[in-house]
Amino acid sequence: MMGLDTNVLVRYLTQDDPEQSRIAAREIETDNVSFFITSMGMCELVWVLETAYNYDRSTISDTLRKILQTRQFAFDNKALMEKALADYKKNKGDFSDYLLGHKSKQAGCNKTLTFDRALKNHALFQIL
Repeated sequence: MMGLDTNVLVRYLTQDDPEQSRIAAREIETDNVSFFITSMGMCELVWVLETAYNYDRSTISDTLRKILQTRQFAFDNKALMEKALADYKKNKGDFSDYLLGHKSKQAGCNKTLTFDRALKNHALFQIL
């Protein structure tokens, strides 16, 4: 198994740099290798796709779902990523906020305190 940095995944998904995209595809599409993607890497991927590539929420949600379903990818906490993705897809908060909220709940927290008004109607958060 190999760790997969966000920039390699971005090149693979966006195909915006012909040389790096080709190299990324060659590595990722190798059948006998699996790749580890961290939750931090997924948060970074969402941020890059939103800010640098102007992907909309629906496109990002579909992209994350495909990544989570790809057999050669392994994750540090796939179940929490799936929960965060479900919240991201149907609400207004950031993917990273929902992941943080679910990680906090998993750790035994009742709520996650935040100033982020986009999270005001979500049960995981308490707005200050």
